[in-house]
Amino acid sequence: MKLKAIVELWDNGTYSIYVTNAKKHNINAQGSSVSEAKENLLNAINDYTAMYQEIGKPIPKEIINPEFEYKYDLASFFNYFDWINVSGFAKKTGINTSLLRQYKNKITFASEKQTKKIQHSINLLGNELAAVKL
Repeated sequence: MKLKAIVELWDNGTYSIYVTNAKKHNINAQGSSVSEAKENLLNAINDYTAMYQEIGKPIPKEIINPEFEYKYDLASFFNYFDWINVSGFAKKTGINTSLLRQYKNKITFASEKQTKKIQHSINLLGNELAAVKL
């Protein structure tokens, strides 16, 4: 089952992931980085699996080999994909570098229009990378 997971940076510097479409389980995790939070999310699912095995009940389909569809806030996105240079990305998107840094650091938040512009640029980057042959 594809689980929709929202990744957010909290004000205290903790990254949180919560699954929005799990019907029978409250699946969430935290960590000091996006990678750690993702690892803890898998641990939470493993804990649920172990619990079902211990009590002798069938494991629900929603937690058997889950596939995650991650949705990031901008701060979490730039933390997890830290190899993307904010200055270079700002230039490519046509967004002011200082403003993009403010989005990244949660000083201000992108409007819906800006978010769509950033999303479009991320998709273009992905397409360019997918077309590369070495």
